[in-house]
Amino acid sequence: MNNLTQKARELRKNMTSQERKLWSLISNKQFYKFKFLRQYVIGQYIVDFICRETKIIIEIDGGQHNFDKNANYDELRTNYLMSLGYKVIRFWNNEIDNNLEGVYERLKKEFNIE
Repeated sequence: MNNLTQKARELRKNMTSQERKLWSLISNKQFYKFKFLRQYVIGQYIVDFICRETKIIIEIDGGQHNFDKNANYDELRTNYLMSLGYKVIRFWNNEIDNNLEGVYERLKKEFNIE
């Protein structure tokens, strides 16, 4: 098993509270029967959540993503994922904590659910 696969396993075991909240909404095909995987390896990256059938990735970002170095890394990462045909949707931790209903509504829009 390579290091990235091992790291993904560790991340699945140690989800943040925000990841757990979102996972509770989308796991087990609860979100309009779409299947999501968590901490999924794509190339040299691990994405938070992915729906492979729609090629949509959901990322949850904490405050560290505001720093220039991390923002540049995120942009490179997002561009790489988009070059593979994925759509990347980002939410901030505080959106998950304070407006989960709004997050759900945005997901419905992104998945073209009326």
